[in-house]
Amino acid sequence: MKTDKELRMDSSKKWIIISAVMGFLGVALGAFGAHSLKPYIDPDKLDVYKTGTHYQMIHAVVMLATAFLGDKIYLKAEKFFLAGIILFSFSLYLYSITSIVAFAMVTPVGGVSFLTGWAVLIVEAARR
Repeated sequence: MKTDKELRMDSSKKWIIISAVMGFLGVALGAFGAHSLKPYIDPDKLDVYKTGTHYQMIHAVVMLATAFLGDKIYLKAEKFFLAGIILFSFSLYLYSITSIVAFAMVTPVGGVSFLTGWAVLIVEAARR
């Protein structure tokens, strides 16, 4: 049976990996947008795409920093940040490439996920 410390380390390792994957994807998708999409989508849609990569990178770094804290009280914030990346950033990627408005309708839900993650960090840090 694993000790509490070992369980925390397993959780931290998992979130470090998830955060690193989100950071890697943010860089890869940013490069794809800058070099491959530029000739094919209008500048306004490219700005939308860039907003997605910007928010993805910010939150990947915050997730990484939180994971390195190794404290399970921040796990809920990690989950909200990941949901925010998926719902906010990826909906912007899809919308900017396809112009399907339904994708843009998901974006605010991702924004609320980001805000909730930040609120969780504030509350949990204040409780300490």
